[in-house]
Amino acid sequence: MFEPEDFQPKDSGEGPSLRESFGGYNFTGETDRVNGEYHYKNGYTQKIYSDAHYVPMDENTAPPRYYTPPEKPVREPKPPRKRKARFPWGRVLAACLLCALLGGAVGAGAMGARFSGRLGEMETELTELRQQAEKAPLPASQAAASGPVSASLSAGQIYSQACRQTVGVRTEVTYTNIFGLTSSSPVSGSGFILSENGYILTNYHVIESAYQNRQNVTVMLHDGSQYSAEIVGVEDDGSDVAVLKIDAAGLSPVTLGDSDSLSVGDDAYVVGNPLGELEFSMTTGHVSALDRLITTDANSEAINMFQIDAAVNHGNSGGPVYNSLGQVIGVVTAKYSDTGVEGLGFAIPINEAYAIASDLITQGYVSGKASLGLRIDERYNSMYSQYYGMPIGAYVYSVERGSAAENAGIQAGDIITRLGDEDVSSYNELRAALRQFSAGDSASVGLYRAGESLELSVVFDEEGPDESSANGRS
Repeated sequence: MFEPEDFQPKDSGEGPSLRESFGGYNFTGETDRVNGEYHYKNGYTQKIYSDAHYVPMDENTAPPRYYTPPEKPVREPKPPRKRKARFPWGRVLAACLLCALLGGAVGAGAMGARFSGRLGEMETELTELRQQAEKAPLPASQAAASGPVSASLSAGQIYSQACRQTVGVRTEVTYTNIFGLTSSSPVSGSGFILSENGYILTNYHVIESAYQNRQNVTVMLHDGSQYSAEIVGVEDDGSDVAVLKIDAAGLSPVTLGDSDSLSVGDDAYVVGNPLGELEFSMTTGHVSALDRLITTDANSEAINMFQIDAAVNHGNSGGPVYNSLGQVIGVVTAKYSDTGVEGLGFAIPINEAYAIASDLITQGYVSGKASLGLRIDERYNSMYSQYYGMPIGAYVYSVERGSAAENAGIQAGDIITRLGDEDVSSYNELRAALRQFSAGDSASVGLYRAGESLELSVVFDEEGPDESSANGRS
């Protein structure tokens, strides 16, 4: 029977790795990492849909029909009748009517004098009401509709604006060369200005080495000025977002768009520093797809991104994606790295990135994140599940005392197969499902224990600032 102690956590250093146990073959896959840039390498099968056949309608050769009204027969005029002399009743009736009208006019004059004052008062009240309506503020929806509609900018206008808002980010990457000596090389990325007083948003992987090794980070503006940057906060747990701060004032911050309203086919403009040498280059394209789960590092979680076909290269990471209104809608983060593949770039939606950046600026960590309080052994995969006859899922290595998982009754050795409405077949899928909840939410948990399927209910804790997904923590 498979026991939890057969596995060791990643940081324990005990026990053979899966690569060693199975002839050096890597079952988990690897992701290339070139010059500090993370590249998407996890392939996926995509169905190809051909266009539906268009069958033209048969041509109708029948002449069109028109409605013509029938002609009426011409009537012959009748001879006029001879009138006979009659008593003038018409004149008598006209005289009577004239007398009645004269009497009514006298009465109307009396009544008109009576109501003329009231009509004047009503007109005055109506004028006052119109003036009040003109001064009253419109509801938000009406005010937006009646206000000026934002016009699309030209590519040149967007580029001119982006040059004042986009920055270059430079740091040093330390590595061990083929001779075993420690060396370093400069890495360039991109970022963009969030506020006039110097807050800048970029990718975590752009400054990862500097953050871990406490190295210097330099920010370069379009006018050639350079600033030493402070790392305000990072969020590498399923987001790849970092915030920098430079000592400057009067900067040009970006205008944020709404990434939730994106549609496939929308214009996309990328501005950044490709290859670290072609500073402030712009590439154009369109939004190609939405809601792609992309893994940018072998040890990181899948991140929700949208896909673009604008050219993205090493050095673009952390730079902005603009829409046709000159608003930032995303953060360039990854590209597909296989040779011969073009037009596959990915960006984090700005709504998600800015929410994280705001928490990093105001609190130093991302608040409200749901936590189970357990550790998952990521070495459990489909091969183990088939060998031991157990379902595929997230294998619970340990449960923290007093955590949400312990309070729900989850135990070490359980295999979590579902969280809420999402099926779970791996640690990454468990983390992705966990991100759908906030601290304090409740959800059902489906799991397998000792040959029996169970369903428990859990109320999530809040993940603290010193907690992360390292070593399979959830």
